[in-house]
Amino acid sequence: MNFASDNIVGASAQVLQALSQANAGAMPAYGGDEITKRVKARFNEVFEREVSVFFVTTGTAANALALSSAVPPYGLCVCHREAHVIDDECGAPEFFMHGAKLAGLPGVGAKLTAEGVSTYLKGLSRAVKQMPPKALSISQVTECGLVYHPDELKALGDVCREHGLSFHMDGARFANALVSLGCTPAEMTWKQGVDILSFGGTKNGCLMAEAIVVFKPELAEALDYRAKRAGQIVSKGRLISAQFEGYFADDHWYANARYANRLARLLSDGLSELPGVRLAWATQANEVFPIIPASMDKALKEAGILYHPWTELSLPAGETIGPDETLIRLVLSFASQEQDVRKLLEIARSAAPRQAAE
Repeated sequence: MNFASDNIVGASAQVLQALSQANAGAMPAYGGDEITKRVKARFNEVFEREVSVFFVTTGTAANALALSSAVPPYGLCVCHREAHVIDDECGAPEFFMHGAKLAGLPGVGAKLTAEGVSTYLKGLSRAVKQMPPKALSISQVTECGLVYHPDELKALGDVCREHGLSFHMDGARFANALVSLGCTPAEMTWKQGVDILSFGGTKNGCLMAEAIVVFKPELAEALDYRAKRAGQIVSKGRLISAQFEGYFADDHWYANARYANRLARLLSDGLSELPGVRLAWATQANEVFPIIPASMDKALKEAGILYHPWTELSLPAGETIGPDETLIRLVLSFASQEQDVRKLLEIARSAAPRQAAE
């Protein structure tokens, strides 16, 4: 039973079917095919306006290239100190920004607040020795499983407008956040001031497909060239875009995300009922972050359940992890099995009384 991530499973059957159909015959290369044209038009429908779309193979490429379009080499990109762009991409954003810098700010649950970002920006020197801020990047869902609500996004967007920053969203789990909030893609992005989006598909059913969606036209001007230099203009481009065709068809992407979020809620509710267990952060999408007794952690591992320990850096004020406790992350996907969730709960339940007795 593997709860380590939502990128450990393969693609969904519907996406694979679309990919198989696109594989037949010969079509123009490098995105000149009819499938890619159809999918780009579909993105316009999804976001209720004309957008520029660039297909890439990884989330790292999407984030790094998106930020490179918004931040010059002498500029600064503000993000959370635990954001994927600063913590988990081996410096790729800074590499593709040609020396620009990421500045990580604190925030509970890996979320930034408009007030905190504004205070930081106002405190920066305007002297030439200080790299000027050029972009804000947030993760939706955050690295601690929380979602930004539309009013929070709007407040951050307003700060960006006030200070002349481009607003980037890392949407690796975009669909999970969307169904959690019950809003439209437009309401979660450009209507709140988001200028450029890393639109994730791989974690929610695609085999290897991500997209950079640009709402601010000037940010799209050089992205074709940046993507080519990064090796992200794929010759058989239809095999990337076809995955999105299967992904969007019949709202497949919504169904996948709802399923993963439902299982996360089932797991979260079950663990929260156990003695000695509490949640570090609320379960708002497809990730669960329980603080569990060390004996329960041991029992789960001995049963062969895979997951990751998690950092305490963004815990709420007053929350601490005791010497006999562990903070872990459990992730659900479109391919997770409900029987595995119930088995994990059964094992955790059997370990909880022993901890209480001790």
